[in-house]
Amino acid sequence: MSSSRTLQETTTSLAPQDVIERAKTFFSERNTLYAAFLEKEGPGFATFRGQGTEEIAIGVTTKDGATRVTGSAYLFDMQVSRFFATLPPVAQAAR
Repeated sequence: MSSSRTLQETTTSLAPQDVIERAKTFFSERNTLYAAFLEKEGPGFATFRGQGTEEIAIGVTTKDGATRVTGSAYLFDMQVSRFFATLPPVAQAAR
């Protein structure tokens, strides 16, 4: 992964609100160096603040029966990737 990446995207089988709830837990329970705490929350998004006022934004929407999740951060891109890795994938349709 490139450290210059600031926008990431994935899909999951979780409902949008479940993704937001997991994000609130995940980012607040990280090692204190990488912890980020809820700043704002609304329908389909949450923003977090971390060390040095670093901002993480998580947005969710549904499309084609799955939840599309986007994450944006300037310095905490690895933490966003790690959060995405905790989300269950969308089940593949049988052919």
